[in-house]
Amino acid sequence: MRRIVAINGSERAEGNTLGVLEHAATTLATRSVELEIVRLAELRMGPCGPCGDCNSRTVACEVDDDIADVVRRMTAADGIIYAAPVHGFGTSALMQAFIERSGVGYLRFDRPLTNKVAGVIVTGRRYAHTEVHSHLVTNVMLNRMVLVGSGFPAIVYGNQPGDAEHDDEGLQMVDRMLHRMVDMIEVLHEHRELTGRDGLDTDLANERDDRWFAARSSPIG
Repeated sequence: MRRIVAINGSERAEGNTLGVLEHAATTLATRSVELEIVRLAELRMGPCGPCGDCNSRTVACEVDDDIADVVRRMTAADGIIYAAPVHGFGTSALMQAFIERSGVGYLRFDRPLTNKVAGVIVTGRRYAHTEVHSHLVTNVMLNRMVLVGSGFPAIVYGNQPGDAEHDDEGLQMVDRMLHRMVDMIEVLHEHRELTGRDGLDTDLANERDDRWFAARSSPIG
């Protein structure tokens, strides 16, 4: 069975973001795909520490929390969904903390999410949805995932818990994105089965690769 991991960046235990992800789980089940929902609010996740060597270190973060395990689960999955509410006209603090801890602490060294199929879901009352969506899309692209769309972004409007389930157009965009994610997962899987190689180049130097450091330090000309 294919598996997608959804990162729920909401602080609320039963908020609209979880409601939309539960809807997503039902939709994906019709395609025989399992959705694992990671609730950041339930994890032991500390802030980035005072070491200050994030831009020079070449080994994973030493902060002891649950983020390393989440990264392992994401790496083992076929697809990734970033789902976050709009808080204070920006990305929720939990999701921002996760992006910093996972990205700077683990993902930047060998980009283990390269070629994972990805989608983005944003929930909120009225403002800044597209800004948050763009923020999460940028993170997806930075980690070299394969982003699929739905026509309009998978943005679902709602204020009080349960409101999002009444945004029919928003949920339709979520469903379209989910089906395209599954389709792309299958296309990439079939390509690997037929050719024995990945569909997209994975041998690219990154900002924590020895080749990258060598290129930066070599004399010009």
